[in-house]
Amino acid sequence: MNLRGLLLLIAMGPLSAEPVWKGPARLDFGAAAQVELTEADPALPPLPRPGEDRLGPLALLGVQGTPDGRGWILTVQPLTTGTLVVPPLDLGDGRKTPEWRVEVPRTVPYGAPWMGVGGGQEDALPYLPFPWAWAALLLVPLIPLGWYLLRRWRGGQATRKLYQARRAFARHWPPRATDRTGLDAAHTAGRELLACRFGEEARSWGATTFEARGLRVWAVWVQSLDAARFGRREPAFPPLKELVAPLDARR
Repeated sequence: MNLRGLLLLIAMGPLSAEPVWKGPARLDFGAAAQVELTEADPALPPLPRPGEDRLGPLALLGVQGTPDGRGWILTVQPLTTGTLVVPPLDLGDGRKTPEWRVEVPRTVPYGAPWMGVGGGQEDALPYLPFPWAWAALLLVPLIPLGWYLLRRWRGGQATRKLYQARRAFARHWPPRATDRTGLDAAHTAGRELLACRFGEEARSWGATTFEARGLRVWAVWVQSLDAARFGRREPAFPPLKELVAPLDARR
């Protein structure tokens, strides 16, 4: 290598040094931020103005010189999220900027103007406590309503029990079979119906008591069951309607 080539290599050696990016480690999505591109070596001339309209995935909003005149302050805006890579830029005098990587998190503040573009399901929503005190006021009208429904339900228990006993008695009367099983089932269902209508003491009423209370048809009911147990057909089983009619009339 001759002397001229050596001097040219020495002169071009400093120009091959890379400029330096100075900026935050992370940028907010959609928010303008400033980064600095400067020449750290004081022996080299100031950097020429970048001629690009974009810095890779970053939109370039403005360019102004640094106070010392050796670099540029770039106002950029990230329009995508993730790890953004700004490729090397050719400054036109033989120098190139190094590759610059910056993180742009996906999450943006709730209500930010870029929320609909960036955050999605990972947006940081504000904590909104549930207004339990105000919600409790809505329950006030329901308290008397609930008390009324409870009393009505309790008051209807006897009616529901009587209705169920009546249906059970209707399934067993008149007895489909005059054997002991059929007669016992009809007798038990009838006594349950009487107990629901007149009280537990009605389970032990006999024909005389029914006669005294004006329940002639139920006296016949007792006598017909007793006769059937011994194989007699008289008196005959009274019809179901005649047995139920006095119970409904006395309610």
